[in-house]
Order: sequence, then C-alpha cells, then structure tokens
Amino acid sequence: MKSVSTLRRGFLAASVSAMALCGMASQALAQTKIPMRISTPAVPDDWHAKMWTVFKDALDKSSPNQFDTQINLNASLFKQGTEPAAMARGNLELSSISAFDMAKLVPEFSIFTAGYVVRDPAHQQKVFSGPIGESMFKTVSEKMDVTVLSTAYLGTRQVNLREVRNVKTPADLKGIKLRMPGTKEWLFLGEALGATATPLAFGEVYLGLKTGTIDGQDNPLPTVRAAKFYEVTKQLVLTNHLVDSIFIAISNKTWNALTPAQKQNVKAAAQAAAQFNNENRLKEEGQIVDFFKQQGLQVTTPDLDAFQKSVQDTYAKSDYAKVWPAGLLERINNTR
Repeated sequence: MKSVSTLRRGFLAASVSAMALCGMASQALAQTKIPMRISTPAVPDDWHAKMWTVFKDALDKSSPNQFDTQINLNASLFKQGTEPAAMARGNLELSSISAFDMAKLVPEFSIFTAGYVVRDPAHQQKVFSGPIGESMFKTVSEKMDVTVLSTAYLGTRQVNLREVRNVKTPADLKGIKLRMPGTKEWLFLGEALGATATPLAFGEVYLGLKTGTIDGQDNPLPTVRAAKFYEVTKQLVLTNHLVDSIFIAISNKTWNALTPAQKQNVKAAAQAAAQFNNENRLKEEGQIVDFFKQQGLQVTTPDLDAFQKSVQDTYAKSDYAKVWPAGLLERINNTR
C-alpha cells in the first residue's frame, strides 16, 4: 500500500500538471483571439471615447472569446492623424477617421470638409447611409485600405475664443489665431471662416489657450466641455459651421481576414457604438449651452447667413471644388 506521503506527492504533481495545462490552454486561447487595437485622440469623458466601450461589449457578447479588443485613448498609441497610415500598413486594427483624414488620399471627400454642406445630424446619417456614402466609402477602401463600418456624429462645430469679441461676420475674426488640426483641409476651413488658421495638436490646445499661443479653437460643444476648454476661454460664437462626422473604420488587412459572421458582428458593434455616441451627443448638445453660461462664458450668435455665404463662396472658388464629382453637391443638397 502506498504511503500517505506518496499519495500526497502524486496528488500535488497531478494538480501542478493540471494547472499547467489550464495555463497553456488559456495562453493558447489568448493567442487565437483576433487583436483589435483601437487608437483615438478622444479624452475619456467624450462620447466618442465612451462609444468604444460599447463596441467592445457588443463584440464580446456577439463573438465570445474571438476578439481581444484594446482601447487606447488620448492618442496614447498613435498620434492624431497618423491612424489611417498605421491601419493601411496593418499596424493598427481600428480607429475613428475624420473626413479631413480621408480627403488627404481621396480628394473628392473634401466636399465633407467644407463648411455648411451637411445641414444637420439627420441629414448626415441619410447621406452616409445611402448611395452617396456607399459610393464614397468604396473609393475610400480602394485608396486607403480601410473599411468604414459606421458614421458617428462628432457634433456641430462652434468657435470658442479666449477673449470676448464682437463677431457678426467672418471679417470680425480677422487676426484671430484659430487653432485647427494640422492638415491643409482643416486650415482652409479656418481661413474660410475669416481667421488665421493655426495648426496645433489636440492635446496642446488647453495650454495654448491658457498661454495665449492661440486665440481660439473650434470644436463641438461636448468636446469643449470634455476637454475643459471653458476653463481657459471666455466666449462661444455659435457659427454652426460644420456638422462634423467621424467614421469608425477597420484595416482592410484585418477585415478581409474575418469570417462572414465575424464581419457581421464587428459591423453591428460599430453601428451600436455610433448610435450610442449619436444619441448621447445630441442630448448633451441640447442642454450644454446653459452649462457654459453658468461657467461665465458669453454665448453669442453671429449673422449665420453672412458666414454661410462667405464660406461657400470661398470654397466655390477653391481648388477643392474642382475635384468634387459633378453633381455631388446637388445630390447631397437633395438628400432628404
């Protein structure tokens, strides 16, 4: 008969072996999961940061143990604007790409960077979920090696100034150093508004406003609150100059490797994320002006007709309009 000591040693050895096998199985499971690294410059309190958690939860629920979704906020993985190139190279799986990012490689997409083209959030969703969006996204896939999964409403952009100024027309913004992201399309929009467009990374805007390196910045109001720009500015000018979009997109390298069922689940998760963002952002925009007034900011409305006419005239005379497909602007205008 074996001794108790011998039995105990055998039991311990079997336990260690079982634990090792479990560990190996867990490691193998982790290795088989498809990595889904997400990079975004969004700050944690913004809805288009929170929407990625909705994406992750939806994907984990529909595709258990199939994906390893990693959310990287604050441009901690890739600098703002560099994500599309990283995705094209296969170094990044997912990001939210702006129309301005797309216009770099798909010049005709610059129509969606022009002021006063998209009327409102409902118009935005109809344009991008219909035949116009389908055609434009096909070109984006061919030229950028990314697939657009859904369109998220980033907000309606307003001008936010460090010091109070009487702004009625674009001429009243002359000499204002208005921070814009550092692409020629963004800078052109800033100049079209009448300001001196000044490129600056999003993460540097707060300090730039505080120190006077810039005189103002433009963003949707929820972003102004989330990034606490109201702490270092004194005025909001409700120009409504751009109904802004971001497009949840996936690297074609990753997308093409998925099964049809996985593609369906990834797209559904992206649509759920966009819907979460859109609903909450619209709700917040409806309430947020009162918050800024409570913080001591002056909220003013300029002559919107003057802004619209000036901005559209500026674009109509530019090289951007020359690359817009014939009839596209009319088709966008006629989308109801």
